[in-house]
Amino acid sequence: MKAEIICIGTELLLGDIVNTNAYVIARALKEIGIDVYYHTSVGDNFERIKEIFTTAWKRSDIIITTGGLGPTRDDITKEAIAKALNLKMILNNEAMSKIEEFFKKINREFTENNIRQAFIPEGAEIIPNEVGLAPGVLLEKDGKVVIMLPGPPFEMEPMLKNFCIPYLHKKSGAIIYSRVLKFYGIGEAALEEKLIDLIDSQTNPTIAPYAKMGEVTIRITAKAKNKEEALKMIEPIEEEIKRRVGKYIFAFDDQRIEDVVGKMLIEKGLTIAIAESCTGGLIAHKLTNIPGISQSLDRAIVSYSNRSKIELLGVNSLTIEKWGAVSEKTAEEMAKGVRKSSNCDIGLSVTGIAGPDGGTSEKPVGLVFIGYSDRNTTFSRKFYFKGQRNEIKERAANAALQLLRERLSEQIDF
Repeated sequence: MKAEIICIGTELLLGDIVNTNAYVIARALKEIGIDVYYHTSVGDNFERIKEIFTTAWKRSDIIITTGGLGPTRDDITKEAIAKALNLKMILNNEAMSKIEEFFKKINREFTENNIRQAFIPEGAEIIPNEVGLAPGVLLEKDGKVVIMLPGPPFEMEPMLKNFCIPYLHKKSGAIIYSRVLKFYGIGEAALEEKLIDLIDSQTNPTIAPYAKMGEVTIRITAKAKNKEEALKMIEPIEEEIKRRVGKYIFAFDDQRIEDVVGKMLIEKGLTIAIAESCTGGLIAHKLTNIPGISQSLDRAIVSYSNRSKIELLGVNSLTIEKWGAVSEKTAEEMAKGVRKSSNCDIGLSVTGIAGPDGGTSEKPVGLVFIGYSDRNTTFSRKFYFKGQRNEIKERAANAALQLLRERLSEQIDF
């Protein structure tokens, strides 16, 4: 079954609000095995809504709309769809009774425009709205399903979850289940090259690579009767991918790099101290989102100025004078200094130029050094990150955690 989502509202086109409805609906449909082929946003214009719906009617089996069900003149979704399907608008007594009861309960004047919310296309039925006045609409015609839902997410989401998804699940008889593999240290193009034969021959399950901030993911998706059957279909593909490029995999599904590293630190019983300059505490922020990390994370110092690096971390002033605050030597002394002053097993540091200013031809914006120190070794790595200031900070923090993961994965005595 092919589904299409149409989100209605001029405010979406103007960027006044973020269209979260399409995201929520698409994810919910995926879980019950319904493929979403199209997302469309359209303003509050009768002819354009009618035109978009007519196109959707020709190419999709299920059409879900959000928005345009309220009492005002620009709430015209039901009327435009009824016109496109040559249907009359009929007053629904159940919806009308609920609206009248609501106004009596709050002791407010009932205005005539509220009656609009009780009209639905002939042959349709209402979808109860437990938190608002505008009911949803369910219409089956010519083997197709049309579902109209309110725009506000706090109204739409309960209706989707409690009515629409159970109703559509009975029709689909399947689920779509995905397994996500996350990679670091290999680019999207290189990863695709190593898996190209698997990607080219895909049917069910499907394999799709995606690039994200500092990582690449592979999504393996199977359509099956249930989760157990989907996992059986996914498993051989996943094992083959692991055989070819398993050394680059660091996490699965919803796991983040901080989840992986935090778990490793706790399980190994290791303590860590962090010294951050350009990331401004972002590494510590990520780790402190992990329950139980207090067993391992001793302290984090934001040593943004040269003076703080010298006074708090013991960085030699001559090092900064000769090599600069953004250098491998400074990163190493920062990591070693925070480890020794805290008496921790591991010291981790980061120093760099996040921009947009401060770069030179020798040390451009995006240059970052990450330092690492334990009782056996102290070293640093050099990185060049592209992007805006926040993106460089995010990439640097993730790279530091990835370096830590690599070190924790080695069979060494800390």
